[in-house]
Amino acid sequence: MRNAFGSVRARATAGATLVVALALVLAGTALLLVLRGNLRAQTDLQAEVAARAVAVRIATGSVHGDLHLPDGDERPVVVTDDDGALLAVGEDVEEVDGRRTAGVPDRSGGGDDARADHRGEVDDDVKVADGTATVDGHRADYRFATVEAEDTAGRKAVVRAGAPLATAQQAVNSLRTAMLIGLPVLLLVVAGVTWLVTRRALRPVEGIRGEMAAITASTDLSRRVPVPAARDEIGRLARTTNETLAALEASVERQRRFVADASHELRSPIASLRTQLEVGAAHPELLDVPGAVEDTVRLQQLAADLLLLARLDAGERPAGAPIALAALVREETSQRPADRIAVTVGRLDEAEVTGSRSQLGRVLGNLLDNAQRHAAAAVRVAVVREGAEVVLRVDDDGPGVPPGDRERIFERFVRLDDARARDDGGAGLGLAIARDVAERHGGSLRVREGSVFELRLPVTR
Repeated sequence: MRNAFGSVRARATAGATLVVALALVLAGTALLLVLRGNLRAQTDLQAEVAARAVAVRIATGSVHGDLHLPDGDERPVVVTDDDGALLAVGEDVEEVDGRRTAGVPDRSGGGDDARADHRGEVDDDVKVADGTATVDGHRADYRFATVEAEDTAGRKAVVRAGAPLATAQQAVNSLRTAMLIGLPVLLLVVAGVTWLVTRRALRPVEGIRGEMAAITASTDLSRRVPVPAARDEIGRLARTTNETLAALEASVERQRRFVADASHELRSPIASLRTQLEVGAAHPELLDVPGAVEDTVRLQQLAADLLLLARLDAGERPAGAPIALAALVREETSQRPADRIAVTVGRLDEAEVTGSRSQLGRVLGNLLDNAQRHAAAAVRVAVVREGAEVVLRVDDDGPGVPPGDRERIFERFVRLDDARARDDGGAGLGLAIARDVAERHGGSLRVREGSVFELRLPVTR
């Protein structure tokens, strides 16, 4: 039960139902108020029309004359003088606001008091108020309009006419009852529709979740989650999930190849070193110390390369220190006196970049080592400022890199089969490390043409 109410579908259904219920209650309340107001306004108008009709008769004749009051069942009318004494009452009107109206004295005389030179008047002010009246034994609520009038004899009268509220009250009550009955039914419909629509909308999400659980359990990263046909948020989620799985599969596969290649590269120097040590232990006079040292150095360099690649793969970011690239070239080339071919330092533009001095020095060293292995008689290095970038170029006079291999040589443990790539024991990690470091410094490393390697880095502003 807790899981059911804790689901997205249950929360969405409850939220939608609550919002619709609140909206319906507010709208229904407003509708009832508007309807009640309109019906009361119509009732007030009916009462005023009835009161003014009687007041006009008084103004054109005598207050004691024949007023032709309407039937009490339709409009209860009471006419009084200024002192409140009853002058006339509609037929069958027995009581108004608790005052008995039966036995009205006959005041029809005095019609001769009318003066030809006096005109009756009807007051423009109308007062409307709630009240009750008993007509023919039935008590009900009314809206009473009160109008003052003066007859042609100068006598004043107060006309009070009512309009029944039963019709308005019945309409309001009927609407209220319909709303009370219809609101729960409508909320049930809203809840059901929301539940079904949400279930259908979340069905692809459940499919994605189930497939991800299966992938996690099986560790088969080649599987992909189902992508719904609709190009909506869930479809984008599925496609993004598949892209993530593809990237993860590529990363895991790359890591597997890396481990396999590293194991293979480590096996040779370790086996060679072990063999030499075993021979030396059995026959000390046959121990090849220079060979053992060479294998140890190679093993040390390979371990250092693998450690740096592991740090780069882990997301290590270079330090943000300013580095003068020209000074770095001078320092690195001055520390290579044992190179097979002397490095020729060309143009050195002054420009600063931001990053790790040791890592950029490693890049330059790897590029120079690569050039030394393949050069015939010349190795050159230069630093050139080009707008917002600084370019470090290393080239040699060797046979060059074939166009089809200019990207493959930057893959890990790749060594070409042609004469240029047959090195003296390299593991095929130097150029891969150089490109990784360049990209983490916001730059790039490419083979432009032949054997010209270009390291481009953004200049520090």
